[in-house]
Amino acid sequence: MAEITDKKHPSEELTQDEQLLKSPKRDDFTHTDTWRVFRIMGEFVEGFDELAATTRGVSVFGSARTPPDNLYYKAAQETGALLANAGYAVITGGGPGIMEAANRGAFEAKGVSIGCNIELPFEQDPNRYQTRTLVFRYFFVRKTMFVKYSTAFVIFPGGFGTLDELFEALTLIQTKKIKNFPVVLFGSDYWRGMLGWIKETMLTGGNIDEADLTLLHLTDSPTEVVEIVNARQNSLRALDTSAASDL
Repeated sequence: MAEITDKKHPSEELTQDEQLLKSPKRDDFTHTDTWRVFRIMGEFVEGFDELAATTRGVSVFGSARTPPDNLYYKAAQETGALLANAGYAVITGGGPGIMEAANRGAFEAKGVSIGCNIELPFEQDPNRYQTRTLVFRYFFVRKTMFVKYSTAFVIFPGGFGTLDELFEALTLIQTKKIKNFPVVLFGSDYWRGMLGWIKETMLTGGNIDEADLTLLHLTDSPTEVVEIVNARQNSLRALDTSAASDL
């Protein structure tokens, strides 16, 4: 007689994010959520410790489903190499697709290539083009690392996760929670529809201001990505110098 077991397949196991966000049953809070705070704290500490020396990071986002023969993969790879040659550390989600392409460009250019991977119900192995690999259990901890250690976001075509990172950055900049760093959209064909909707619907409806449109930069050129990042860095340095001289 076959043994009866309730052991779950690995793809059915709850991730730490799912366990945290799951509505607690009666008395669960005193046994689980309170203690989970220490795991979250430990993940923040580990991330801060690992990335403490990263002062010129640029985070690159995009679809994990983009194959190596895709034009956007090749553009992300070139962008990663150009950023590395300009002295920036390239930071991605550490997975395949656009993330792999940007890491690969930086890695093959002998630059700093960082992957911040995430625990998912399905397998997402870190790509092999990384000089430093971190694995996070919680999306919100991982997202904090992207923002804290980046001087710019470069957004290639992607899905919901890519849009999540894009609008998180825009919200933090708009509300002045972080400095106004460049948010660069790569691929005018891909982003044109969204930008049109933002202008024609959100702006017209009074839900954003005209100045908010300037938070986004659109390009189809890896070289221009680096020029945009450099220009903003030079501007911030000038402001810092001016502020220091006024003291």
